[in-house]
Amino acid sequence: MRLQKLEFSETRSFSSFFLDYIQKKDSLKPFYTRFPEVENFKAQIAEKSKAYSYTNRKILAEVLQKQYQEIDSSQEIKQNLNSLKENTTFTITTGHQLNIFTGPLYFIYKIVTVINTCKELKKQYPKYNFVPVYWMASEDHDYDEIKYFRLYGKKHTWETTQTGAVGRFNPEVNSKAF
Repeated sequence: MRLQKLEFSETRSFSSFFLDYIQKKDSLKPFYTRFPEVENFKAQIAEKSKAYSYTNRKILAEVLQKQYQEIDSSQEIKQNLNSLKENTTFTITTGHQLNIFTGPLYFIYKIVTVINTCKELKKQYPKYNFVPVYWMASEDHDYDEIKYFRLYGKKHTWETTQTGAVGRFNPEVNSKAF
């Protein structure tokens, strides 16, 4: 199998803001504390260790366990939820705002990436636990931000008069498709 790698910029699919961030441009450094690289997590762990009390951790674990109570969860999920009580456990979170045509593969890629990040961090920092969290921003109200996509230089827009949480919109009701 032949593999060809492309730089993100070569795909012409990403904003200049994103490209500047992944290239660690100096102009963006004032806006984040640490770039998310494995070696930077030592300082992140030290900082976050002081930020959350046992009481808050316990409440979080109990609320999540209650939410998962009706779901047939694997032993690993149950163990992850329980480990949130421990001051040696940290969440690694990813998520995605609803968007037109980002497709299920993009979601899967993000989920797999956060799981692999947790595994890599566990190897690097074995005395700590890392729990992957995927947040789906389905309750976002910013319709204007997600109502269009660009393909081959053309902007395609989904028009609707629906209001409220975008995740509850029905694409077949009162809509004009592209």
